[in-house]
Amino acid sequence: MGLYGCKSPASEGREWRFALEEIKGGVQDAYAMRFKALIEERSQSEITVSVYPYGTLGTSDQITELVNNGAVHFAMASPGHLGKIIPEVQVFLLHFLLSDDDNINRQIYRELQKMPVFKTLYAEKGLEFLAFYPEGWMAWTTQQPVRRPEDFAGMKLRVMTSSLLLAAYQNYGASPIAMPYSEIYSALQLKMIDGQVNPVFAIEEMSFYEVTDYLIFPRQAQFIGSAVASQAFFERLPASEQQMVREVIAQVNDEIYDVQAEYNRERLEVIAERSDIQMIKLNDAERAAFAEAYQPVYDIYKNLAGERGAALLADVQALVARMQAAQS
Repeated sequence: MGLYGCKSPASEGREWRFALEEIKGGVQDAYAMRFKALIEERSQSEITVSVYPYGTLGTSDQITELVNNGAVHFAMASPGHLGKIIPEVQVFLLHFLLSDDDNINRQIYRELQKMPVFKTLYAEKGLEFLAFYPEGWMAWTTQQPVRRPEDFAGMKLRVMTSSLLLAAYQNYGASPIAMPYSEIYSALQLKMIDGQVNPVFAIEEMSFYEVTDYLIFPRQAQFIGSAVASQAFFERLPASEQQMVREVIAQVNDEIYDVQAEYNRERLEVIAERSDIQMIKLNDAERAAFAEAYQPVYDIYKNLAGERGAALLADVQALVARMQAAQS
């Protein structure tokens, strides 16, 4: 039984709590604040949405537990953290899986929402799947230039708490370390780690560029966010409110694609203005070397995620191929 026992949604109050994995001012905050505005507008303020940025309710793993047991109603649960309890969703951590074309990826994300497998996977863990959305291409900030896998040799690189991400960077030759988001800056400053992986907007808002010398763009993967609700809470909502939530989520998802792109462009300009960090964009040959070194990780994913994960990977690969063919 969750925090609210058998209370109805009405007796739980008209306050809906939404927990984030990022600090105020990021992509998740923009998503949640837009969700808040639309829900409050459509409910004529009968429902208020309280947004809790990262750090106010605990770590990403703790946030997932809170939404699972009903202490919060909605949350962001990125595959990098959620993969520990739903290994199949780590498919979105795989490198060189999506298209290089952002317009094609936009269509891919829309189609992903329609796959029934995600509702099933999340429901098994007490979560109501609502949406996937991109937060930008992942970039590396390091103390040394990286243009080939060999350049990662011995480098202590912070990654999210995912065994698949650890395996990925081990295959590149790095020594990956999992640690909470809030500890990255001090770990870089104290030379406990040599680099980290995040989208540009996060690198700017957390000031990681201040304590690293190189900003590297490999375009190996995008950071994908996942919006979820407490399943027990959601199922007790009236059908009209469930429909309202899904319609609002669909609208926010359409809007957030352009929002995150603008956030990342603006934050990159800020980094360039405020620092002398050297920026490196890997060329096609350099990216191909990383893609080749990465191939064994696909088998690691299949072993971690089992038959359902392997089937999901095949479905996503087929979707990407179909979307790319349609654009050619």
